[in-house]
Amino acid sequence: MKKIICIGLLTAALVSCSQQEAKVMARFVPERMDDFVWENEYVCYRAYGKALEGNPTSPGFDVWVKTPGALVANSRYEGYLREGDRYYHTDRGDGKDCYKVAVSLGAGASAPLVDGQLIYPATNFRSWEIVDSSATSISFILHYPAWEVNGVEVALDKKITVESGSYFCKAEDCYTGDFDTLMIAAGIFTHDGWEDCYKGSDRFAIWEKASDTSFEPEDGMIGAALHMPGAESVIELEANRPHIVATRKVVPGEILSYSFGSCWSKGDIKDSSSWFEMLKAL
Repeated sequence: MKKIICIGLLTAALVSCSQQEAKVMARFVPERMDDFVWENEYVCYRAYGKALEGNPTSPGFDVWVKTPGALVANSRYEGYLREGDRYYHTDRGDGKDCYKVAVSLGAGASAPLVDGQLIYPATNFRSWEIVDSSATSISFILHYPAWEVNGVEVALDKKITVESGSYFCKAEDCYTGDFDTLMIAAGIFTHDGWEDCYKGSDRFAIWEKASDTSFEPEDGMIGAALHMPGAESVIELEANRPHIVATRKVVPGEILSYSFGSCWSKGDIKDSSSWFEMLKAL
């Protein structure tokens, strides 16, 4: 009897450990045009890789909205292999892809800002590495090769950390090149305008209708937000598609840190006021 109890306790412990390990994930997705995807219980994002260059070539982060709980990315990619893009553009009870990135910053990427213009990387990320991984946190780096910014070659190594229990991810950008200082803008594509917006001195959030309704018209509302400690400004841009961005100058090799997050009105956060209060509490 004692042996049976011990085996039962061990099995329960292993199940608990397995469940804990499933709270975050990040991986390269060669089977879907070289995406890189990351998620926790509340948020899911992807960045575009080499195979998708030209369709689009964009540094923007795509949001896959989800209801809080289980990880969904792997099952959505499995569905994609069976049925194509339509699979993850359809809500099957746990969310979907209803966010339009196009050529933009999407929901939280960054780019140099020169004379009011965002100077996007010439390629999508070309390589990646997982630099830290535990049961509740994963950090990885996306490498963007050098491209020309105002006559100077500039490269970007973007480290992202996703942790269990948070609607926000942390970005740590390292821009390098032969420049003295470079203005960087991190922000959010605002599509056709927002229903509600909050702007502070170093943070902002929007509440807008789902921007990709090509497969299903009723997709709820999407909240997106960004917080950049030490930001020099929070401004709206009209060039390179409409954005709200936080800006700060950096020198070569300096780490620019900020947090970006998202939510869906069909999840736990139902309205803009709740979303804005979460941002203010950071």
